[in-house]
Amino acid sequence: MTEPSSPSNPGARPADDADLESGTPPATKTPFFQANHADRYQRQALIKRIQQRTERTLICYVSGRESAIDREDTVPFVDLLHNAPKNRPLDLLLHTVGGSADVAEKLMVMLRRHAGSAELRVIVPDFAKSAGTLMVLGGDRVVMSDMSELGPIDPQIVLSGKWQAVQNYLDAYNEHAETLKTDPENMAAQIMLGKLDPAILKLCEAAVDRTRQAAENLLKHGMFRNGGNHTKTAEELLDAARWLSHGQMISWVDAQGPQIQLVVEHCDYRSREWQDYWRLYCLQRLAVGNRQKLYESDYVFLVL
Repeated sequence: MTEPSSPSNPGARPADDADLESGTPPATKTPFFQANHADRYQRQALIKRIQQRTERTLICYVSGRESAIDREDTVPFVDLLHNAPKNRPLDLLLHTVGGSADVAEKLMVMLRRHAGSAELRVIVPDFAKSAGTLMVLGGDRVVMSDMSELGPIDPQIVLSGKWQAVQNYLDAYNEHAETLKTDPENMAAQIMLGKLDPAILKLCEAAVDRTRQAAENLLKHGMFRNGGNHTKTAEELLDAARWLSHGQMISWVDAQGPQIQLVVEHCDYRSREWQDYWRLYCLQRLAVGNRQKLYESDYVFLVL
């Protein structure tokens, strides 16, 4: 159906003189249409209230647990920024299991250029893992509460149909190689080393180097653009010896601690500000399937 023209519904047919003279009311959303989209209207009304309180533009990217950051995210992000004022404070509400480091860097470069010299914050209501943590590094600060978590940025690749931590492969190679240096006749080390593909080894090394490079670039132009040791922070987040699993939690306390030193804005989970973010996130999670991603602002609504 055609909805009335308004700031929230541009391009729809306005009421004309014939409509008014004949007593025909202007076209509006039908009751069934409104009921069918009630959840979306509720979320977008909440986004508008948050923006009025913070005086910042808020855009949201919320993923299902089986949906990763990938090349398909670019077009929806352009839509999210289409009506967002340039060179104004910008917030990204982010929930993701991770994905491509290349795409994470690209998306944050887009947001940084849109915000210009204004502040860019990343709000993590639940978790932003792996490449999601990389995206956090591109903001000026990250907003977290007690239920928020980041994760290590150690890259993963698909081996035999399963995602495998790159560092585990490299560690296995180094362990067996060191064994053979001290004991060249060690049969077990010879067999295990023979099972490791040199081509995959090179791929793993390149993946680690690329992730380190992306982290340092995002920090230099994002969270540490006014100063900070981007090399040390990138190494800390890559340190597989410290983070024993890819999904290990990095809390707001760890994130701002002396090792990682991120710029964290801690928000009390009982505060009105955090309750609004949490309410919005809960509503969005219910709108997203395991293999879906939601892109939302006070104007844009896309589920892919």
